[in-house]
Amino acid sequence: MSAVDQALAKDAETTAKPIISFRNISKRWGSTVGVDNVSLDIMPGEFFALLGPSGCGKTTLLRMLAGLEVPSDGHIMIDGQDMAEIPPNRRAVNMVFQSYAVFPHMTVADNVAYGLKIDGVPQPERDRRVQEALDLVQLGHLAARMPDQLSGGQRQRVALSRALVKKPKVLLLDEPLSALDAKLREAMRFELSQLQQKVGITFIMVTHDQTEALAIACRVAVMNKGSIAQLGTPSDLYEFPASRFVADFIGSVNMFEGKLIDDKPDEAVVACPELDPYPVQVPHGVAGKEDSSVWVAIRPEKMNLHKDADTPPAVPECPAAHNVAKGEIKDVSYLGDISIYHVLLTNGRLIRISRPNRSRFDQDDFGAGEKVWVSWVGSSPVVLQS
Repeated sequence: MSAVDQALAKDAETTAKPIISFRNISKRWGSTVGVDNVSLDIMPGEFFALLGPSGCGKTTLLRMLAGLEVPSDGHIMIDGQDMAEIPPNRRAVNMVFQSYAVFPHMTVADNVAYGLKIDGVPQPERDRRVQEALDLVQLGHLAARMPDQLSGGQRQRVALSRALVKKPKVLLLDEPLSALDAKLREAMRFELSQLQQKVGITFIMVTHDQTEALAIACRVAVMNKGSIAQLGTPSDLYEFPASRFVADFIGSVNMFEGKLIDDKPDEAVVACPELDPYPVQVPHGVAGKEDSSVWVAIRPEKMNLHKDADTPPAVPECPAAHNVAKGEIKDVSYLGDISIYHVLLTNGRLIRISRPNRSRFDQDDFGAGEKVWVSWVGSSPVVLQS
């Protein structure tokens, strides 16, 4: 891409208007707060995920966007239009539910055509659009089948096709893969991602499955207790969580409470009782008060195992006696591509370490009952103040 093209693309990106805007949206039922003052913009063509535990407000937010719930406060805009007076059937969105909601007494083609028939679309155009929508999800050859003759994945594709045939500006997905088995879910993640890129419209997905959100979303809003705890790309959320909640909810993590004993622009040191006598060193400042309470979060795959020896192992980026701990392997779980090691540290804390099985014999390197050292480089931990 030329410099001119790059400049034009950047300018278009800067001036693009959001397709969805939530402005100070709240939803209350008496004293119960479902969504608490959420403001959020979603851009055209994004695959966006609302991620969080049950009861965090993500489905309520999606239902308000669809018009199935009425906000207690705030405004929802779709393509610049306020939705306050717009009923669900006149909004430029369509919704796919986790239960598929496929009509059992209709053929695949009739299921997909149902919304167009209600809208009064003429038969020739209806047939053409139904065939296009079914071909899009690779079900054109099954148009005459009944739903009970389809697999779970195929029924989910029928639901997707029925939503896409009306050409909405935004497709809403409420836990779309939760009813599928693990292997099929993984395949459908890829299909959803490819489908979104092919049709080019905005997808907004609600899920409690972190792997699902990280695998297919461009951006993710992590929700907790009705509010957005953090908004970012999948890699930002995983590598740079903004709070203990996000660090713990996104992936697996070892969290240690400690005190900030030294904080300089290019180095910080944290003393964690569970890692005594070895402090934790990170190659950047924390901008916190010395002696304040902080938490050190370290992902299991960023920790290394070493055979027991009299002296701590050398750790890159760090001086001796930093970013190490001593312990004993209590259990090993072999999961095929990786092995999970549960290590009991000297001070009684059980942590989790994962190692890829790069050969068929990697899992034999360390065994239960073995004394080990654990280490990690200085850039691996994230220091959190809340």
